[in-house]
Amino acid sequence: MPSYLVQVAYTSEAMAAMIKKPHDRASVVGKAVAKLGGSLKEAWLTFGDYDTVVLVEMPDNVSAAAFAMAISAGGSCSAVKTTPLLSIEEGITAMKKAAGSGYKPVAGK
Repeated sequence: MPSYLVQVAYTSEAMAAMIKKPHDRASVVGKAVAKLGGSLKEAWLTFGDYDTVVLVEMPDNVSAAAFAMAISAGGSCSAVKTTPLLSIEEGITAMKKAAGSGYKPVAGK
């Protein structure tokens, strides 16, 4: 299954609620991912631009998009960034396809 890195920034209200009553959000997220046919592989709390990072496997891009939409619609996140991940082997295959694509860049004067 394809893998995705999902980065989430919480609203200040959501962060305040989690500080007031700490709990395992990964278990909640894992259940939502499973309902969409995927699996939660790893979850981390972070600090900086994002507050949480999760690694998920989803059946396809549509399922990954549905997961991102569900998170965004919940109202507790100020930002959600989803990055599709390629294995090294997939990346090499993509590089080989790119080499044979015949693409010509814009020529400057």
